[in-house]
Amino acid sequence: MDQLHLNPPEIAQRFIEVGMKKSKLPIYKLLLLGIMGGAFIAFASEGSNAAIHTIESVGIAKALAGALFSTGLMLVVITGAELFTGSTLLVVSAAQKLSSWKGMLKNWFFVYIGNFIGAMLIVLLVFWSGQFDFSNGLLGAFTIKVAAHKTGLPFLEALTMGILCNWLVCLAIWMGFSTRDITGKLLTIFFPIWLFITSGFEHSIANMYYIPAGILAKMNPEWAAGALKLGVSKEALATLDWNTFIINNLFPVTLGNIIGGSFFVGFLFWLSFLYKPQKFE
Repeated sequence: MDQLHLNPPEIAQRFIEVGMKKSKLPIYKLLLLGIMGGAFIAFASEGSNAAIHTIESVGIAKALAGALFSTGLMLVVITGAELFTGSTLLVVSAAQKLSSWKGMLKNWFFVYIGNFIGAMLIVLLVFWSGQFDFSNGLLGAFTIKVAAHKTGLPFLEALTMGILCNWLVCLAIWMGFSTRDITGKLLTIFFPIWLFITSGFEHSIANMYYIPAGILAKMNPEWAAGALKLGVSKEALATLDWNTFIINNLFPVTLGNIIGGSFFVGFLFWLSFLYKPQKFE
């Protein structure tokens, strides 16, 4: 085809084809591609923390973090890795009854597990690398602060910020499918991701880096003391653990990400461009 980009109905049709293929991938491929996807998002999370840990202005820091974080999704999309938040768009092919709901859930489950393994791999490598000693340990302290803030979010707040996050992430992916060239894909990814990070929304896979990194950094007394100086309360520091990571953040944010991607993007665009109501005589 000579067409440089797809129109909205054609994008929706393309997601049917993608969903049919991805829902049938073998488990080992979902895990391997998921590991790479989780690692790529963790790299973006690590890099954004490193860039902003000395910036006092919250707005400027978030804007810079967003510009860097978009690299993560670029890596996922261009290399063909798998990302759970993007996989919520498989609802399009399932709703069209051209792939099974079981296949969609299989994709979600194993990609999610792979994403977690990939993110934890980067967490451990960064922790062992000594990077948290940057700025006399300030990066370690800042990493704890970020994690403590995320695990301290109320359930409804974490849920809604998860919805808002993946609404934008899936729009980035959706628009990326409209173009056939690399430059177009990079541009369509960059701006929605920049917007979601600048807005402070919550991404479940990114949090698989942010919070475990903070939990490990907390083991260093100097970094923990530095976090207190940055404004982290003793209670928030004490409760930063794997339990609060999963219950207070990962569960509500994941649920929000599913709603934001599958309903507000996948289902609504399927309803708008592909659904054909039955006609009754």
